[in-house]
Amino acid sequence: MKKDLVSITDLSKDEMLRLFKLARELKEKVKRGKEYHILKGKVLAMIFEKPSLRTRVTFETGIYQLGGYGIYLAPTDIKLGKREAVPDVARNLSRWVNGIMARTFAHKTVTDLAENASVPVINGLSDLEHPCQILADFLTIQEHKGNFKGLKLAFIGDGNNVAHSLMLASAILGANFTLGCPDGYEANPEIVNKAKNLAKGTGSIVKIVNDPVEAVRDADIIYTDVWASMGQEDEAEKRKMDFQRFQVNTRLLEVAKKDAVVMHCLPAHRGEEITSEVLDGPHSIVLDEAENRLHAQKALMVMLMK
Repeated sequence: MKKDLVSITDLSKDEMLRLFKLARELKEKVKRGKEYHILKGKVLAMIFEKPSLRTRVTFETGIYQLGGYGIYLAPTDIKLGKREAVPDVARNLSRWVNGIMARTFAHKTVTDLAENASVPVINGLSDLEHPCQILADFLTIQEHKGNFKGLKLAFIGDGNNVAHSLMLASAILGANFTLGCPDGYEANPEIVNKAKNLAKGTGSIVKIVNDPVEAVRDADIIYTDVWASMGQEDEAEKRKMDFQRFQVNTRLLEVAKKDAVVMHCLPAHRGEEITSEVLDGPHSIVLDEAENRLHAQKALMVMLMK
């Protein structure tokens, strides 16, 4: 039976830990120049409604390194739901390729693809979740911090798709999660409730506060993202005003643990949600995180497409 990754909750704790182990092994093979063509001849269709640097390059490079091929489908190539209905696209692609990765606006587009495709579907980003980013994030956290249990992850900014997937994954893996955001920018209530229910099983804590200092106090990890995501450009100026207190800078960093690390899913708007001093500073593990998109997604493709 085929398996999809539409939400980060499609993976159990054990599956995530197995994925991280495989990702570390694949990463080591790359470092040593060893080939691992376990997906030889397999084809991944990559559907993009939004532009991307990390998602496109890491998936395309990843499938090539595994011996397969990636087909980039630009926004103008398919026009999902306009030129052709999403279910029809899913059914057609299923006859030609071995997997589908979709980077979309509406989360429903990904769920419709998964429901109608007979091959695995991977959510490369939707307006509700960003599971592939979060797999790379927790792989990076594991490399720098070891175990997840008891760690405090503070997300500073909008309760967006990245915050949603981070919150859910933290609850699954046993890390504590605090969202620090301005009033009115909290996460989706259904996602919050789901995360809190998952947290009961692992003993982790999920909190939402409106004070950035409270959010990062004694944090092991400080995570931020842009204040206005793609599709929210018309709100950018208002958000700049509303989020002024929520910049990750050296003053905020001082409230966290001395060995705290700083993460950002990128691209960053330097001088807005994060200062260059912090982004390029000694606490930043942002480039490790970006690199691990490649290795985590390779492990995911092996698990789903082998």
